[in-house]
Amino acid sequence: MSRTQSLISEGFYLESGVVQTPLLHSKLLSEQLGCNLYFKCENLQNTGSFKIRGATSAITRLVARDPDAEVVTASSGNHGIGTAAAAKAMGVPVTIYVPDSVSEVKAEKIEARGARLIRVAGGTEVAEQTARSVSDSGSMVYISPYNDLDVISGQGTLGCEIAEQLPGVDCIYVSVGGGGLISGIAANIKHLKPEVEMTGVWAENSPVMLTCMKAGKVIEVDEQPTLSDGTAGGLDSDSITLPLCQNLIDECQTVSEIEIARAMMSVWRQHGMHVEGSAAASLAAVIKDAPRLKGKNVVVLLCGGNITDETFAAAEEVSKQ
Repeated sequence: MSRTQSLISEGFYLESGVVQTPLLHSKLLSEQLGCNLYFKCENLQNTGSFKIRGATSAITRLVARDPDAEVVTASSGNHGIGTAAAAKAMGVPVTIYVPDSVSEVKAEKIEARGARLIRVAGGTEVAEQTARSVSDSGSMVYISPYNDLDVISGQGTLGCEIAEQLPGVDCIYVSVGGGGLISGIAANIKHLKPEVEMTGVWAENSPVMLTCMKAGKVIEVDEQPTLSDGTAGGLDSDSITLPLCQNLIDECQTVSEIEIARAMMSVWRQHGMHVEGSAAASLAAVIKDAPRLKGKNVVVLLCGGNITDETFAAAEEVSKQ
C-alpha cells in the first residue's frame, strides 16, 4: 500500500478537516476552448487551499512517532493556514513564523486556528531560516511546505480523487512552486493511469523549478513580482522535488501576468469564484495550449482561493491591458 493509499484508509478525510473537493465541469469555457474542461476546486477546501492535505499527512505521521511532538514552520500564507488547521485537529502545539509583510487576512486565519504566530522582519526566506534555526536548536519539528515525503503524499490524495471523479481524464494542469503538489498528484495519477499527461505551469516572472529542471540542479533564479505569489520563491538546496518533477512532468508551460490576470477574471465571470493567481495560472496555460487539447478531458487544479479584495482588484486592472 502506498503512503497516500494508507492515509486514505486511515481516515485522512474524516479526522483532519480535509474534504474531498468537487470536480466542476466548466461548460462555457469547454465550448470556447474546444476541450472538456474541469476545475478541481481546492479553493473550496476547508482552509481555502490544498496545503492542509500535506500538513495533515506530515503531522499524522509525526504524531504516530511522537505523540508529544511540537511543530514549527514558516509561511507567507496557505501553508501556515493548513498547518495550523491540521495541528489543531490533532492537538499538536504549532508555531508559525511569517514575514512582516504577511497579509492580515492570512495572519488572522492562522491565528484563528490556534497557532502561535511570530512576525519577522524580512521576506519569507528569512522567516523560513528563523523557523529552521528554532527547530535545529530545540525540540520542535520543522515541517517544510514541499520538501518532505509525507507532505508530498498528502498532496497526492488529489491524484486519487481526480482519477475517481473523472476516469477518462487525459491531461492535468498544475501550477508549480516548490513542486510538492505536482509531484504528489503525478506520482499517484501515473500509478493509476500512466497515460495521463501532467503539465507543469509557471509564471514567466518566477520560473524557479523550471529553470532548475533545465539546469539539472538547484540554482539561484532571478524573480520578478507575480500574481502567482503562491508559487514564487527559491528551492531548498537538498530539494527532493527536483528529481521528482524532472521524472513526472510531461509538459511545461509559462504564462504572463496579463494571461494570469485574464484567467482569474474568467473564473470569476463564469463561476463566481475569486481564485489566487497561482490557481488561475493553470487555466491560463490551458487557454494557451487549447489548439492541442481539442476533444480532451482536461483538469485544471484551482489550488487556492485565499486572495484579498485588493489583490483581486489589482489583477482586474492588469487584465484590462
